[in-house]
Amino acid sequence: MGNDTKTFANSPIAEALKTCRQGLWGVVAFSLCINLLMLTAPIYMMQVFDRVLSSRSTETLTLLFVVAVLALLTHGTLEVIRGRLFIKISDWLDHQLGGVVLSANVTQALKSQRGPSVQGLRDLATIKGFLTGPAVFPILDAPWAPIFMGVMFLLHPLLGWISLIGAIVLFSLVLINETTSKDKLMKAGGASVAAMNKAEAAARNADVVMGMGMMPNLTQHWGKHAGEARGFQNDASRTSGIVTAASKFFRMVLQVGIMTGGAWLVLQNELTPGAMIAGSILMGRALAPVEQAIGSWKSVVSARGAYARLNAQLIENALQPQSMSLPMPTGKIDVEGVTYAYPQSSEPTIKNVSFSLTAGETLGIVGPTASGKSTLARMLIGNLTPRIGHVRLDDMDVAEWSSEDLGPHIGYLPQDVELFGGTVQENIARLGEASSEDVVAAAQLANVHEMVLRLEKGYDTEIGEGGAALSGGQRQRIGFARALFQSPKLVVLDEPNANLDQKGELALIQAIEKLKEQKTTAIIVAHRQAILQHVDKILVLKDGKVQMFDERSEVLKKISGPQKLAVESEDAPSIAKQT
Repeated sequence: MGNDTKTFANSPIAEALKTCRQGLWGVVAFSLCINLLMLTAPIYMMQVFDRVLSSRSTETLTLLFVVAVLALLTHGTLEVIRGRLFIKISDWLDHQLGGVVLSANVTQALKSQRGPSVQGLRDLATIKGFLTGPAVFPILDAPWAPIFMGVMFLLHPLLGWISLIGAIVLFSLVLINETTSKDKLMKAGGASVAAMNKAEAAARNADVVMGMGMMPNLTQHWGKHAGEARGFQNDASRTSGIVTAASKFFRMVLQVGIMTGGAWLVLQNELTPGAMIAGSILMGRALAPVEQAIGSWKSVVSARGAYARLNAQLIENALQPQSMSLPMPTGKIDVEGVTYAYPQSSEPTIKNVSFSLTAGETLGIVGPTASGKSTLARMLIGNLTPRIGHVRLDDMDVAEWSSEDLGPHIGYLPQDVELFGGTVQENIARLGEASSEDVVAAAQLANVHEMVLRLEKGYDTEIGEGGAALSGGQRQRIGFARALFQSPKLVVLDEPNANLDQKGELALIQAIEKLKEQKTTAIIVAHRQAILQHVDKILVLKDGKVQMFDERSEVLKKISGPQKLAVESEDAPSIAKQT
């Protein structure tokens, strides 16, 4: 219990709510005043019937009217202020948590290997919508129902007991609605999230889907999750509909019962006609929030589920180790017996891999498909944490080095280059504030400066979402310039020449030579082997194991010499041809 409490206290959303606690207490205070001012109408009615009509005093009527209007004006003003307070609180939460949630989404997608998703941002939007929507106000008003019950008892105990029994029945209906619909709505939410993730994946792969006629199959695949969500949603809605209808019926019966009981008390001279009318209004006001809460319970459950998912995600992200800031590395790499298996796989992708590079050395990694080259590349920059072993940059484990501190010293070009909507300059500058000199320097180091200048607006060219306005080779070359921005000490390139023509590949080789001159450690995953003539060492991977690691000349000699080492790799023939 103690550990759970501590973990919850460390949740960013819990900390944010604690920070805005003063505003929430203000909302509670306004809710109390609003509910007290709701007594205006019944008190006014009671005074008119019992005093004004019997005394026929226009002065009393005028005074009562002015007081009632002022009270109602105050009530309306407080309602507006309470609504604006909720808007301010939700906007503040969005401002405080938006970046944290996005960071958690990206980190979780990287660590869990469940694929990209921004469900956390959707959950945050659900919570914000709940705070600014109509469903929250019945929940705030319902706790003040005892005030109205107390006034009913003051009018007459019989009216009080009728109202109390009605409140107990309606609250029982709320519990029934919660018990019967909660699990169904939660399952519907989970299935809806899964369906939305499938739809996002389809949109990201629109070319493949349409090009190979996969839309009917995709629609059917998506429809399974969407149908499951509809099924749970319909079951919950049917149950909720029955409870809502029952609550409306019972509240109207109570209204008639209060009027009947009040009339009987008037006939017995135990109650005034004004008190009878006031009692009817008071009971309706006391029980209305409960009935409204039943009608909007789906929003309550959705917000609660969103809060639970978001809180769990933020706690998980908050538990990631944070390291202190370290000096700029020189680029020395030590890979110490690393083994890695993906969460969905029982067989390790990387098995006991070890090698070392001095600062400024260049390494080429080759091997057949699915030998673990890209996985090893991601471990080298700290994106994947080995199950066994360590990857060290200047003796510091990169998995323990915070990405914000390590990132500026790392250049990474993934196999599938993804650019961001914006200009060429913004993408090369990694979406940060940077001088034009730094951006141009990175482009020149990557040998893409002339290519960029030939674009319509040069560095200010809008490339579209994901770089849609560029060719595959252009995206790869701009991604390479991004990797070299501000001269990182370690550069990892995963098949950097996959989409390049002969001219682009020549520019890449020239850039690698410049990196060697700058004493930048460079690691290149390659299938096209011309680039291997420009590295210092070669690492051959097969089935996740190191089959060879040595100086370039030695590895090429062993593969192509008289005593050929059995390197069953699709890369071996092309290496042999070059020698």
